[in-house]
Amino acid sequence: MANVIPDSFKTDLLKGTFNFDSSGGSTFKLALYTDISGLTTSSTAFTTTNEVSTSGTSYSSGGNTLTNNGVAIASNIAFVDFADLTFSSVTLSAVGALIYKSGGTNPAVLVLDFGGTKTATNGDFVVQFPTASSSAAIIRLGNA
Repeated sequence: MANVIPDSFKTDLLKGTFNFDSSGGSTFKLALYTDISGLTTSSTAFTTTNEVSTSGTSYSSGGNTLTNNGVAIASNIAFVDFADLTFSSVTLSAVGALIYKSGGTNPAVLVLDFGGTKTATNGDFVVQFPTASSSAAIIRLGNA
C-alpha cells in the first residue's frame, strides 16, 4: 500500500473545510496505527480502529498535534508540509498514520504508509516529513 489521499479530503478541500495557514489555520493531528488496511480512499475521518496502544506519556488516543509549516508555491505547485513529529519515551509499533483536522468531525487529510512496521521501545518514535518543497512536500497541488 502507498500513501492514500481520501476522496473526502479532495472534496472538503474545495468546500473550504481546511485552512493550512501556519498562523490562524486549522489544527492538524497525526494518529498512529497498527493496521492501515481499513484506511482507504473511502475514509472520511479519524478512527480509533487499529490505533496503536502504547506505554509512555507522549502518545494518547488521537495522536499528537502537528506543527504546520504553512502554504507555499514554487514552480506553479502549491504545497504544504509539517515539521517532524516526535513521540518521546514511548513503546509502540506502527505501520502507518492518519493526518486529520482536529475538531468537528475530525476529517481525514492523508493516510501515511510507513512501508512496514516501525517500532520504538522506551524511546523516541519520530515521523519524519519530507522537505517542504514543490517536488517533495507531503501535500502538493499543481499541474499534472
